Amino acid sequence: MGCESVRLARWLALAVLGFSAWAQAAAVDPQQSRIQLALATEPPTLHSARATDTIANFVLSHLMEGLLRYGSDGELIGGVAERWQLNESGARFWLREDARWADGKPVRAQDFAFAWQYALRPETASQYAFIFYPIKNAEAVNRGDMPASALGVRAVSDRELVVEFDGPCPYFLSLTAFMTYMPLREDVVNHWGRRYAADADKLMVNGPYVLEKWVHGAELRLAANARYWDNENVQIRHIDLPYITADPSAQFNLFRDGQIALANLDTGLLDEAIERGFDIHHFQTGALYFLEFNFREGRISANRHFRKAVQHLLNPELLVNKIIGLPGVLPAYSLFPMTVKGLEKPFREEYPVLKVEPDLALARRHLAKAKAELGLAEWPPLMLLSGDSPRALQEAEYYQYLFRRGLGLELRIDQQVFKQRLEKMRRGDFDIVVAAWGPDFDDIMTFADLFASWNDNNRGRYHNPEYDRLVRAAQRSSDAKRRFDIMGRLQALIVDDVPILPTYENASLYVQHPQLRGVRRAVFGGDPSFRDAWIAP
Repeated sequence: MGCESVRLARWLALAVLGFSAWAQAAAVDPQQSRIQLALATEPPTLHSARATDTIANFVLSHLMEGLLRYGSDGELIGGVAERWQLNESGARFWLREDARWADGKPVRAQDFAFAWQYALRPETASQYAFIFYPIKNAEAVNRGDMPASALGVRAVSDRELVVEFDGPCPYFLSLTAFMTYMPLREDVVNHWGRRYAADADKLMVNGPYVLEKWVHGAELRLAANARYWDNENVQIRHIDLPYITADPSAQFNLFRDGQIALANLDTGLLDEAIERGFDIHHFQTGALYFLEFNFREGRISANRHFRKAVQHLLNPELLVNKIIGLPGVLPAYSLFPMTVKGLEKPFREEYPVLKVEPDLALARRHLAKAKAELGLAEWPPLMLLSGDSPRALQEAEYYQYLFRRGLGLELRIDQQVFKQRLEKMRRGDFDIVVAAWGPDFDDIMTFADLFASWNDNNRGRYHNPEYDRLVRAAQRSSDAKRRFDIMGRLQALIVDDVPILPTYENASLYVQHPQLRGVRRAVFGGDPSFRDAWIAP
């Protein structure tokens, strides 16, 4: 960790201001208050009740606004709600009188009640339905045991919303800033049905921008929403997204050629960025990367000795330093990244994790026990599901090499584009998947309940009654010390039972146009955010 920090500081110190003769016209246009950007991939959906990924969250954070939102310094502030109250039994929100949909109709408390009920209906099949479970009767509604109308949310009037909790939920306010909590207009959703949000003209928004254009697989265009209650403070009036590529080299070339205003860097691009005099920015994303095992019936990866063999094979420090090689990226040993807050310090400082050291002999002994328990004469090939970016392929090939050299196992790489990889994860079409999780809200629970049996983002379908019991106990407790003690036990359980193998905590190095200011890089609330950004003269 210390070596990487020195390396990052050296590179940052070498970077100088000024873009010399670099063409800038297309990336930023001060006269039109317009910027151009690139997306890593097209959002699989912009339906707030069904979206699950960071790309959709980024776009929706500009198109939609919930009861609360994140301010320029990352603090929770009023969105559609102008004031609110929170206690152990529930919450109450009062909506702004001037909050409007893009067609001019007022945003009503009923729009939130409908959206939350809609997301919980079993037929909606929202993979984020679990995020409403702190609300009274939410889980029963999602199971189909109670009607949607039984959900503990009520529009007292057009501008007052009351929420009843199933138990104490001290982090509920941060939930209301997440995309699945965004409002939906019942008339528009019912009109379009399954086609809602499939195209730019089939979407109703209430945020700082409208979706002016969406050419699938090619480009998106956002324009400032004239009906937005705070429209006069939205300084960037147009956000064009004319490029879709997950290749960091392609994005860097677009930035270098003056076509986009921001680009992430990967290993191999830093030296050129420094040589060209580009400012290099650093951002700790809070995202955890890990190998996730499939626990469905018949899968070899459901065997604990097999998982322990892989655990003792993998060395996260070696992966980070020799394979990824990007300053700021940290080896991961816990379900909870270093960015997660504890009582007074980072959680990991208050609850240190037991690091499992690489031990090839022990790994092979576990593998032999797994083979005996599974009754195998020979090991069949195993399928590793991976993304399609250059880094994802490099990482997958490293695992392939480790499995072959260390354990004599054949690991076949199934490299998929983002949307198809998500679908294969949902179906369980893998033995092991290279996965990642970025925090959805500002509480440790955003990681803790990820592998609870009721969470649809638990792609491997891990089911451990003790894990579920601990998550439930933490969810129902308002005692902060008790909650964190439980999280310490969850952390140890993950190390012992190995439903996942943490690999690294991600960081982002990026270049940004010098005239583009006020961009919020944040762990929560859609990243990056241009809502409060501006173009300097």
